[in-house]
Amino acid sequence: MTTEKMSSTYQLDELNFESRIGGAGEELSSAVIPLIDLSDFDRREDEIADQLWQAAVEVGFFQLDNHGIPLEMINRAFDASADFFARDESFKAQFPLREGQNVGWEFQAQVRPSVGIADRKESYQITLPRMDGLWPDASDLPVFKTDTLALERRAWELGMRVLSCFALKLGFDREFFTRAHDREQPDYQSTLRLLHYLPLEEGVEVPANVWRAGAHTDFDCLTMVFQKTGQGGLQVCAGKDAATSQAWAPVEPRDGIITCNIGDMLMRWSDDRLKSTLHRVRMPRPGEAGHSRYSMAFFCQANSRAVIQGPGKVYEPITAEDYLKMRLQANFG
Repeated sequence: MTTEKMSSTYQLDELNFESRIGGAGEELSSAVIPLIDLSDFDRREDEIADQLWQAAVEVGFFQLDNHGIPLEMINRAFDASADFFARDESFKAQFPLREGQNVGWEFQAQVRPSVGIADRKESYQITLPRMDGLWPDASDLPVFKTDTLALERRAWELGMRVLSCFALKLGFDREFFTRAHDREQPDYQSTLRLLHYLPLEEGVEVPANVWRAGAHTDFDCLTMVFQKTGQGGLQVCAGKDAATSQAWAPVEPRDGIITCNIGDMLMRWSDDRLKSTLHRVRMPRPGEAGHSRYSMAFFCQANSRAVIQGPGKVYEPITAEDYLKMRLQANFG
């Protein structure tokens, strides 16, 4: 069966679904997001795989602790990100987002199918094989490249460790997703995204349909989000009935804790056993601090030549390159 033929507006059903979920919905005061301890991973792999699977199936979001990425390394990357975004527009415009390549700087250029209005944010994408001419000079930002690349590599290593657990649960061999996300290949597509959600001036009223990031699912296999304590706003529409419930719950940001969700590539590879989870970032409310919000997201996106299709063939096969192009076109086209 192919779901693409069922679409009415977009070629992909994921996008048609996303285009229908832009409303405010019901906001919950809290949610139970499973916190999974990755310590002593090699000895506890089976136990951890069970916990990851249960969290992915029942909630759709989970958080990682004792994951092995030092807090100092994360904070250095946050500092590098803030230094870049603090530069004036003429400086950042030297590194423009390249069409269809998921690299470079964009300013309020992403328009989600769910809301049709640009996100109130700017971002800088790092996708290793496509970065020629897009790195700031070391004379301007001395540690930017070094500190972001250090985090990129460690995030990739962690992502492959988590995906190995899902590979085993899905009946693939342990290295299946590592091969599909081979960091040494020229068609590597995984991306580290630095994000700056724009500040809101006191007293400014924001229309109800404006979001720091409109409701969406992610394009990838696995997303890992680094947040800073006190910089909230991320909301999830979690659980098995998320598509119909439209109940949004906050995700508490904590230094050093990584928040994860399944993306659409893995949903396809799992024949829908794992569901990609809706999430968004709301605007500050009256009485809340309207300061900038910073986060960083690592997207485990399969290499261009990887063919995405689960063992049950629920979806027609599609290369990761073609899939990502369709998703980027819908957001930045």
